[in-house]
Amino acid sequence: MKALHTVADLMEISAITAPKAAGQNYVVTKKVTGHDVHRLADDMNAYGKESGRRNFDRDGENVRASGAVVLVGLKDATPPGLDCAACGHPVCIEINNGEQNGEFLGPQCAIRLLDMGIAIGSAVKTAQMLNVDNRVMYRIGVSARRMGLIDADFVMGIPLAVAGKSPYFDR
Repeated sequence: MKALHTVADLMEISAITAPKAAGQNYVVTKKVTGHDVHRLADDMNAYGKESGRRNFDRDGENVRASGAVVLVGLKDATPPGLDCAACGHPVCIEINNGEQNGEFLGPQCAIRLLDMGIAIGSAVKTAQMLNVDNRVMYRIGVSARRMGLIDADFVMGIPLAVAGKSPYFDR
C-alpha cells in the first residue's frame, strides 16, 4: 500500500528532526518494505529458536502481518560530555567501543539512548496522527542488525499495519 510507505517516510522525517542533546544527531533510520518485511519476520522466528529467547516468534508473526517497518537506531554515538553518571561512571567513558554486548553494540550513553527514545516517540506520534497501527519492538532491532538491514549499533523497530483491528495487541 503506497500510503503506508508514505507514512513510513514521514515517520523517518519525524525521527530525524526530533530534538537531540547538544544538537548532535546520531540517530539513523531505515524503512523496510516488501519482501524484506517477510525476511525480517523469518529471521526473528529463526533467532528465537536458535537463542531460546521468548516471543521472537510472536513478534515475528506481528511483523509478517505488517505492510512496512521503520527502524530507528544509534550509530557511533559519542557522549555529549555532560558527566551525568547515568551510565554508571562518574565521568563520560568511551562509549560504543564496538563491543558486542549481547544483541547490540555497547555500552551506549544514556543521553544518546534518550535521544533515540525521543526520535522513536516522534515517529510513532506521526503514525498515530495518521491512524496507522504501530508498536515499538526491541526484537525487530535484534534481527534487523543481524541481517544487516540497517547500519546501527542499537536498534528498535516499529511495524506498521492498516487493519480493522491492530495486530499488535491482544497477542
